[in-house]
Amino acid sequence: MDRSSKITINPISRIEGHGKITIHLDENGDVCESRFHVTQFRGYERFCQGRPFEEMPVITQRICGICPVSHQLASAKACDAILGVDIPPTAKRLRELLHMGQFIQSHALHFFHLASPDLLLGWDSDPAKRNVVGVIGEFPDLALKGIRLRKFGQEIIKALGGKKIHPVFAVPGGVMNALNDDDRDTLLSGFGQAYEATYAALNIIKDWLGNNLEEAKRFANFRSIYAGLVDKNGCPALYDGKMRMRGHDGNTLAEFDPARYLEFIAEQVEPWSYLKFPFFKPHGYPGGCYRVGPLGRLNAIDAMGTPEAQKEFDEYKKLSASGLKGSTLLFHYARLIELLYCLEKAEIMLEDDLICGHDIRITADPSNREGVGIIEAPRGTLIHHYRVDKYGILEKLNLIVATGHNNLAMNRSVNLVANEYIRGGEVREGLLNRVEGAIRCFDPCLSCSTHALGQMPLRIEIFSCSGEFINEIRRP
Repeated sequence: MDRSSKITINPISRIEGHGKITIHLDENGDVCESRFHVTQFRGYERFCQGRPFEEMPVITQRICGICPVSHQLASAKACDAILGVDIPPTAKRLRELLHMGQFIQSHALHFFHLASPDLLLGWDSDPAKRNVVGVIGEFPDLALKGIRLRKFGQEIIKALGGKKIHPVFAVPGGVMNALNDDDRDTLLSGFGQAYEATYAALNIIKDWLGNNLEEAKRFANFRSIYAGLVDKNGCPALYDGKMRMRGHDGNTLAEFDPARYLEFIAEQVEPWSYLKFPFFKPHGYPGGCYRVGPLGRLNAIDAMGTPEAQKEFDEYKKLSASGLKGSTLLFHYARLIELLYCLEKAEIMLEDDLICGHDIRITADPSNREGVGIIEAPRGTLIHHYRVDKYGILEKLNLIVATGHNNLAMNRSVNLVANEYIRGGEVREGLLNRVEGAIRCFDPCLSCSTHALGQMPLRIEIFSCSGEFINEIRRP
């Protein structure tokens, strides 16, 4: 291998969507630069212009088949703001229940199907077996627990929206359907197995971190800002709350109404990725690097707000205080604590008779020209911002998804892990898998992440039939 060369990992395995990593080595075979490239392009921010705003909860959920509920809810909240209405309490509770189903199925999918092969089979195991099929072969009971847990989250979504993927439920002003008593009772009967699977997963990650503490401390462990929505008590507010930006030392840098996000968050573009780079404006670019999602949320909150999740959060804080607070590997642990929290919240909501109420929608004419809808999606903060004309037709959209918020942090993580493991020209598959693993910790959803359309670079190379290069045409 040429000691001064470029390594390309394309595609990154076990993530949603398509991306690649490039690692540049110097003449000594050491890493001089690493980048995470998002190669997909979607264009939702442009082709939705001219549509009636009421259509957006249906259209935008088609951005992704893994997190359609998140887009539907953020979109519906933006539409509520344009209508200028507060939806009925039962409708809000039903939206939150749908949201819990989304978190449960998404977090279960990531841990059991995408992350667990590295933890259970090992970074250096045979890549042909280092996948969910390999986990099923080696740990069939655990794999079955994971499948059932994800299915339970999907059943919550189906009970409300009629189907597990792309449900028809949240609409401007409320929701489409009430929850009937029979479906509620059926869902309540499934929590026993769901808790069992979640605790099994928590035991795995805690044991793994205990046995690999030094690696976790070296694995993309860096200082950053942490962000997430919180309620008035400083607990997670996954559906509705104030946005908090907290420093690595625990100091609150900002806490604001999410509708004011443009005062605190700006976006930078780079020529080597279709995904923009949001940053915390007061700290500038790239110094304003922040993390969202499970790690960002748990490092931004004061408490969990449910009893069993609080117990796990107390253990998490002790571990993070031992030098792991900024370790990217803690995303896995934080994700499972959130999974437990969402189960508790869903059970509490289902046991409340309000959940089966029938006052579920308000109809109104648009009263505002702009609306911002922000929720915490499983992967992090999701922003839908719409501007409409006097007829309610969309003039401009801005979508910032969790994967975008994390873009600076993902690139920093890739570079740190590559520098840690690739030295002196030694490049093994297991080492490259660790670099990929840095991205998998964030559980990025690349299908959700790229939406703007403007002047895009273009390069056309012209060759003769014999393969001889003739000319190149470029558009900057």
